[in-house]
Amino acid sequence: MADAFTFLHSADLHLGRRFGNLPEALRGRLIEARHQIIARLAQAARDHGARDILLAGDTFDTETPAEATLRQALHAMADDASLTWWLLPGNHDSLGAEALWEDLARQAPGNLRLLTREAPERIAPGVTLLPAPLPRRHAGRDLTQWMTGAATPEGDLRLGLAHGGIQSFSEDTRDEGIIPPDRAQSAGLAYLALGDWHGQKQVGPRTAYSGTPEFEEFRHTGRGACLAVTLRGEAPVVKTVETGTFHWAEAELDLVPGQDAPGVLDALLPPPGAARRDHLLRIHARGRATLEAQQALRAAARQAEPDFAHFRLETAMLDTEITEADLDQLDHGGALRAAADRLAAQAGDPALAESERRIASGALNRLYSYLADDA
Repeated sequence: MADAFTFLHSADLHLGRRFGNLPEALRGRLIEARHQIIARLAQAARDHGARDILLAGDTFDTETPAEATLRQALHAMADDASLTWWLLPGNHDSLGAEALWEDLARQAPGNLRLLTREAPERIAPGVTLLPAPLPRRHAGRDLTQWMTGAATPEGDLRLGLAHGGIQSFSEDTRDEGIIPPDRAQSAGLAYLALGDWHGQKQVGPRTAYSGTPEFEEFRHTGRGACLAVTLRGEAPVVKTVETGTFHWAEAELDLVPGQDAPGVLDALLPPPGAARRDHLLRIHARGRATLEAQQALRAAARQAEPDFAHFRLETAMLDTEITEADLDQLDHGGALRAAADRLAAQAGDPALAESERRIASGALNRLYSYLADDA
C-alpha cells in the first residue's frame, strides 16, 4: 500500500466561457479570471504538496474552443513541469468532439495526461487511477460501473475520476443522475473525484464534487475552490482550497415601514475598499417601504454600484407603503396629485391582480423619483 498520497481535485473550469448574460465591461475580466485559474490551481498544488492535478471533466466550455483558448491553456499547464495534469472528458468537452481531443493529443505538453479510455492508469507508486471519460455529451449509462471489476495491483489505492450526477433515490431516474452514491464502496475506491456540480459537495466520506474553481453565476455563493485530498489507508483527508478571483453573492433585504432603508442596505455590503471590485452582488428587496424610503434606498444603491464588479438591486417584490406625507411631497393638488392618487388607489386595490397592483406601485415610485430628482 502506498504511503500518503496528496493530489488536487478540480473540475468544470469551462475555459472559453463568454458570459453573454452579463454587462460587456465585465465579461473580459471574467474570461481572464477563468484563464488565470490554471496558474492558481498550480499554486494550490504546490502549497499543499501535491504533484498531480485531477480535472474531472469540462475543462473547456465547448467542444470547439477557440485556438487561442486551447493553446494558452496548454501553455499555462506546461509552465511548471513538476506538476502533472490529468484531463477527463466531461459533457461539455466529451470524446464526441474528436477534433478537440486530436488537437489536445497533438499539442499536449509532456506533463499533460489525457484520460480517454476506461483503463487503469498508474499515476504514482501504489496509486491507480480509474477514469470514466464521457464518450459523448449524454452517455445514457453509468460510466463508473466498470470500476467495480477493474483489476489493479494488489495493495494499490484505487482512485476514481468521473463526471456526472449522483443517482437519485427515486424511481424516476433520468440520464442526468446515474452515478450510484455508494460507488466508492462498491468499487473499493479510496476516493471518487467527481465533476459536473459547480458547488462543492461531500457525497460521502470517500466521494466528493470539487466544484468549479471560479464561479460564473449567482447559484453558488462565495469564491470558487478546489479540493486538496490526501489518501491513506483510512478515510481521505479533504481540504477546501479557495481559488476564485470573484466573490458571488445574493442577499435578501427585508424592510418594514420606518426603517432606515439605506442603513439596512449598507449592513449587507462588504466593507468599503478595493476588495469590492471583485464582488458581484445581487440584492432582493422585500417587505414594505414608503415612497421616500424607496427613493433613498435606490439612491444608496446607485452610490454603491460603481465600487463593485457587478451590483444590482431588485425591488420587484418590495411593496409600497403609501402615506399622505409622501403624496403631499408630489403635489398638494393639480394634475400630478390626481395622477398620484389614482396610482395609489390602484396599488392598494385588493380587487386587482397582484401584477396590476405592482405595476401601479412601480409607476408611483417612478413618478416620485422623477419629481425628487427635479427638486
